[in-house]
Amino acid sequence: MLPYVDYLRRKYSNPKTASRALCSVKAYYFWLLATGQRHDHPCRYLNLKDAQDLPVQLQDLFTSEELELLLQREERYKAAKVKNKVIISLLIYQALKLGELVMLDVSDIDLQKSTVYVGETPKSNSRVLPLKPSQLALLQEYLEEVRPKLLKSKTASLLVNLRGQPESGEGVSYLVETFKPLFPERNLNTKTIRQSVIANMLQAGKNLRVVQAFAGHRKASTTEKYRQAGLEELKAVVAKYHPLG
Repeated sequence: MLPYVDYLRRKYSNPKTASRALCSVKAYYFWLLATGQRHDHPCRYLNLKDAQDLPVQLQDLFTSEELELLLQREERYKAAKVKNKVIISLLIYQALKLGELVMLDVSDIDLQKSTVYVGETPKSNSRVLPLKPSQLALLQEYLEEVRPKLLKSKTASLLVNLRGQPESGEGVSYLVETFKPLFPERNLNTKTIRQSVIANMLQAGKNLRVVQAFAGHRKASTTEKYRQAGLEELKAVVAKYHPLG
């Protein structure tokens, strides 16, 4: 793995490109573990220190009310409506990462306990998250009526696209992009949705450790970046005293 990382660093000048390639390899090994083809993960804890995340741009995130608007769009076909609502609800209520979302299996949903199990990824812990009451009826309809009609191959994947194949990250990203007319001047994607949910929880007074566990962050310092202490007050002061305000 280390010679491969060295190769990536020589090939790509942007460290984030090398980091993304490494994440893909990690995901592949997690799949090998999950399918019983390997019993070890040689790069589980290998991270590139030169690929640091940019600060969270709190001022550009979305309120809970704005995120709810993503569930209100009318769809032409019932199958698309139900499937898309399942995807959006898991993004805006459970703040799942794109990779976590497409990795979900049917067995990860427990309607009796009203929970969803989110597996471990190279950058996040596994966790069991509660489902909202509105999601239970939606998921039941999807699992019992919509998914069986869409399915064209044997797969345990929870999310199936309209062609009957397991939903891909590209498909989910495209779906979210179709909502951009709601917020034409803002950066709406699966990452900013997740960031918004986490920031909103902290702003509502949720305990830092509780939010850390909810988000699957391995370090409390990662969750700390989402704090909005004094942000609204700062906005008010800028609006009041800025010479162009």
